[in-house]
Amino acid sequence: MTLNQKQKDLCSQTRWDFSHLRALFINCTLKRSPEVSHTEGLMRLSRAIMDASGVKTDFVRAVDHEIATGVWPDMREHGWESDAWPEIYAKVVAADILVVGTPIWLGEKSSVCTRVIERLYATSGDLNAAGQYAYYGRVAGCLVTGNEDGVKHCAMSVLYALQHIGYSVPPQADAGWIGEAGPGPSYLDEGSGGVENDFTNRNTTFMTWNLMHLARILRDGGGFPAHGNQRSAWDAGCRFDFPNPEHR
Repeated sequence: MTLNQKQKDLCSQTRWDFSHLRALFINCTLKRSPEVSHTEGLMRLSRAIMDASGVKTDFVRAVDHEIATGVWPDMREHGWESDAWPEIYAKVVAADILVVGTPIWLGEKSSVCTRVIERLYATSGDLNAAGQYAYYGRVAGCLVTGNEDGVKHCAMSVLYALQHIGYSVPPQADAGWIGEAGPGPSYLDEGSGGVENDFTNRNTTFMTWNLMHLARILRDGGGFPAHGNQRSAWDAGCRFDFPNPEHR
């Protein structure tokens, strides 16, 4: 994806160093490679901004992998013959930034997106070195494309789920593109106006920079502050601002 001049200028003029950050983009299209994914087209714009800013990026098209259905870390331990999620999850835990992309179907995020979020949820109870839930200190956003209304609805669903399991969500953490309601050209189609759309380009740019800024703030600050949110401390009897029953 080629950046426009405004986006190139932002990347070249920044005083921020993002070279220590890693980002993972998970495309939840229903189309297997090499079929064209319009959602992936928009995600490439965000990825190009991060690449130009020094972030190390990785990309997964989820439907190309045999991701088992379920809410356990490895579904091979629960009756499935194969499960690609553990390998994908290794990329998740290596990333400071997660961007989930989804098309709109019947006004909702795709079934593949729901499966990915369910599998992320499977390990949300793990703890990090500070005793917090595993996704604390990581940042998330989402991108949506389609030919029907629902960008904000899909973003609301995705971002709620990601913050609920521990991701931090910055301002303007979503962007999207939709054509006219009903059948018609999609984001990458010639004449759609998608790639040139100023509103989509602006929001995708803002989202990407906000993700990088918050990820750097958290990384430089040693992660999300660990007080009042440590599962390990709570299980050990600490009640933070509540009276501790062990010390009455």
